[in-house]
Parts: sequence; structure tokens; C-alpha cells
Amino acid sequence: MNDTQSSQRAQQAAARYEDIRRVTVIGGIIDLLLGVVKIIVGKLAFSQALVADGVHSLSDLATDVMVIWAAKHASREPDEHHPYGHQRIETVATIVLGLMLAVVAIGIAYDALEDVWRHKAISEPGAWALIVAATSVVSKEWVYHYTIRVADRLQSDMLRSNAWHSRSDAISSVIVIIGVTGAMFGWVYLDAIAAVGVAIMIIYIAIKMVRNGILELIDTGVDPERLQTMTSVIRETEGVVDAHDLRTRLMGANIYLDGHVLVDPKVSVSEGHRIGEAVRHRLKQEFDEITDITIHIDSEDDESYQLSDKLPLRNELKQHFLEQLTDIPQAQGIRRITFHYLNGRIHAELWLPLLLFDSLEHAQQVAAEIRHRLNQQDRVAKVDVLFS
Repeated sequence: MNDTQSSQRAQQAAARYEDIRRVTVIGGIIDLLLGVVKIIVGKLAFSQALVADGVHSLSDLATDVMVIWAAKHASREPDEHHPYGHQRIETVATIVLGLMLAVVAIGIAYDALEDVWRHKAISEPGAWALIVAATSVVSKEWVYHYTIRVADRLQSDMLRSNAWHSRSDAISSVIVIIGVTGAMFGWVYLDAIAAVGVAIMIIYIAIKMVRNGILELIDTGVDPERLQTMTSVIRETEGVVDAHDLRTRLMGANIYLDGHVLVDPKVSVSEGHRIGEAVRHRLKQEFDEITDITIHIDSEDDESYQLSDKLPLRNELKQHFLEQLTDIPQAQGIRRITFHYLNGRIHAELWLPLLLFDSLEHAQQVAAEIRHRLNQQDRVAKVDVLFS
């Protein structure tokens, strides 16, 4: 990566962080206000479910803080000790937060069930509990839509998770409304049951967050349908014969991809490299979230054909060829030899100056003799003699 690309990437990372911080701070302010109001009104209105919902809102605040911290550190550029960057900080933060949420949820459920088991007197929730819960539904649903729009624009899975965390708070407030309404009609234990329902929802979210984080840490790739789409984009690139062994892994909101691209075996090394660059360019055009691409150019389908790893390298092979042609004077003037390692055998092209021969007929006779001798050699598939 050159200095210009590195600078552009740093600017994009900084802008991305600012967008994430802005939307998260706005959501955090709403979470703080709602959490405090729910807990106070829940206590005054004797609503266990609203108090539990208030704790859920404050847990959203913890999520907001974690998102900002993780986004700031994950946006740091790769360094000597972290050549792939710091995106996994988001992943670790998500797992830690998920475990914290699970502990909070278990505590909420335990407190609510303990009151029921001990037949503790439960007061009927007041109307204010219903009003605050309804306000929470509207507020948190707005936060969800605002956050998900930014997440889609930035292609940020972390922000999407936080958006759904806000929506879960809105859903838990709906549960509170059901519980409070039931309690106001005389079913006082329905409020405690609603609190358990909120706790179960928090546990579900926590398990999902931890699971997704662990899957990312063990280098889980993109879903098969998306991988197939990427493969199709590669195969549609000019010069590509086929593609296989595509692998992906997720790092935060980014995708790292590597794979094998099959090209015509007779193209030059530089053309094969150019085709690989075209593949990288097309993938980054089609998929903004792909950060790093490693392409291995294949001259043959190494999934199906016999590999050539046991064939001799150039110096040994060239020396062997010349030894077979020592008694042909013109062969000592070979300008260039090109070797192709295909299907476990060697294909060679020998270039001779036409000035070495008395006539075209003489050149053809010598070429025929060279082909005859070399084609008899073990592991040689075909030899062509060309003139320049």
C-alpha cells in the first residue's frame, strides 16, 4: 500500500469513527435519560417490570460506551505487531458486553421470581408506569431507525447490533406495557412475569452477541450465498478462466478474502499479475466491506490436475536440455527458454536466431532434431522451437 492509499484509508477510518461516535452518543443520551426515569417511576409506581426495563436501558448505555471505545481503537492503522489492523477489538468488546448483559439479566429474573416464590406483597403499578413505558417504545424505536440507517451506510455490523439492542429495549417496553396493564386490572403477578420476560430477552441478546463474537474470533467466513456472489464477480473478470478455494474471514465490519484464480497457462507473468489486480479492483468496487484481498494466480486447476511440485526448477532443467544438444552447434545460440509446468509435465519454448542457419530448410531440420531429442526426455510433454 502506497502513502496516498494509506492516507486515504486513515481519513476514511477517522470519518467512520466520527459517524459512529455521533450516532452512538445521541443514542447514549436517550438511554441514560430513559434508564433513570424508568427506574425512578418504576419504584414510585411499584412496577418491577419498569425497573427491570430501566436496567435494560442503562445496559444499552453500557453498550453505547463500549461501541465508542471499540470503534476508536479498532480504527487504528495496522502496525508492526498488528499487521491486519485492530478490528478484532470490536469483537472482544462485543463478547465482554454480552457476558455482562447475561449476568444482569439473570439478576433481574432472580429478583422477580424470588418475590413470587416468597409470596411477597406486590403493589399495583400506577398509570405513570404505563406512560413512561409507552414513551420508551417510541424513543427507542426512533433510535433504532436512526442507527440502522448509519449502519447500512457504513456497512457496520457493530452498529447494526447496537441498533437492534435499542429495538430490543423498545420491545421490552412493550412487554412492560402488557405487564403493567394486566396488573392494573388486578393480575398483580403479571408484572413480575413481565420482568422475567424482559430478562429472558436480555439473555437471548447476550447469547447472540457472544456467539457472533466467538464465530468471528475463530475466523468464520461470510455466508455461502455471499461467497458465491464474490466468486461470480471474479469469474466475470476479463482474463479469468475460473476461481476456486475462496476463503473469507470477518474482522469487525471488514472482510478479508483470499483465493485462487485460474488464467491461461501461456500468458506472461506480468499479464497474470495484471489479471489478479483486475480481480482485486472489481471485488473492491462491488463489496465495500472487503478490506484485504490476496489472489493466488494458477496456471492450471490445482484442484483437479496433478501438481508439478516434484519437477526440477529452471536452472537444473535448462542445463539438462543443453546437455542433450551439445552436438548441435546452433543450439548453443539459444536466446531464451520458456518453461510451462502443466499437469505434472513440462512444456518448453526455445527461441533461436534465424541468422544461425543457412536457409529456412536448414532451420526446420535443426528444429525437428531438437524437438525429437527433447520430447523423448522424461516428464517433457512438448517442446516448440521458435525463431527470431
